[in-house]
Amino acid sequence: QVHPVESGGGLVQAGGSLRLSCANSWRTFSNNGMGWFRQAPGKEREFVAAISWNGGSTLYADSVKGRFTISRDNAKNTVTLQMNILKPEDTAVYYCAAHLSAYASTTQTRYRYWGQGTQVTVSS
Repeated sequence: QVHPVESGGGLVQAGGSLRLSCANSWRTFSNNGMGWFRQAPGKEREFVAAISWNGGSTLYADSVKGRFTISRDNAKNTVTLQMNILKPEDTAVYYCAAHLSAYASTTQTRYRYWGQGTQVTVSS
């Protein structure tokens, strides 16, 4: 299993929280920048958040700043997206991806390994 695997999606009411995890038991991504992206029905996939290899640099989409937090634990080979104050417009399939480099990046084409995605649904 080369690709990361997402978990933690589900159904939540507006204002609630969810915690997404991204892990891979076969391949370490500790030297890669990691990112979260999402795709809502009928829309293109968009950037959500990214983190550098050591967690020293993070990037967020304006729409999630102050509500979402990305973090990583390289010892456990996991990346986490804590999502608070969720809104109906956050409803989407969320994807975890590993970057070609060690840096945080918003550019989708620079991410090489993609997970299958996990559904997040926020009800109003």
